[in-house]
Amino acid sequence: MLKDLFIAFFRAGMLGYGGGLSAIPLMQREVVERYKWMDDDEFSNILALANTLPGPINTKMAGYIGWRLKGFFGMLISIIATVVPTAILIILLLTALHTYKDKPWVHGMSKGVLPIAGVMIGVLAWDFFRKSKINLGWGMAIFYTGISVIVIELMGLHPAIVIVALILYALLFPSREEREKDKRVNQEGDS
Repeated sequence: MLKDLFIAFFRAGMLGYGGGLSAIPLMQREVVERYKWMDDDEFSNILALANTLPGPINTKMAGYIGWRLKGFFGMLISIIATVVPTAILIILLLTALHTYKDKPWVHGMSKGVLPIAGVMIGVLAWDFFRKSKINLGWGMAIFYTGISVIVIELMGLHPAIVIVALILYALLFPSREEREKDKRVNQEGDS
């Protein structure tokens, strides 16, 4: 499995051009769809947690996923596989861009990457939104999305504060389904 961890995060690191956020959909595809190490809900939870911590998001996620799957060596392999290709690509790409910085095709390439990264992040966000409908229903999913947009964009509150607030709300006020699930687990444990 260490080899698979390295391949998965190396591939996401090599193809995730445009920053850490652009590697997340690629990481999700590797971890959830290709290798099936976790489901979308677990991946979403890791993504939310990683967003609250400082530092590069894809490195934090790779390290945590590697740790969960194979302990210390899994974490080490996952972080190396995420960081090394990025470092190599940055050195090569920046050298090439600096050499040809005055060429029109370099300007066009730089401008073309931003919309592609935006679309990849948008597709991931839409996928999470669709899945939240299953757990919350359309009404609550739209409500939480709207409130989040208002609080983050219009009020200028940092997204980590919103995520922590929602996590605390979920812990302090669990849904009826969660309370019933906990009740069933406690009853099974008593018998």
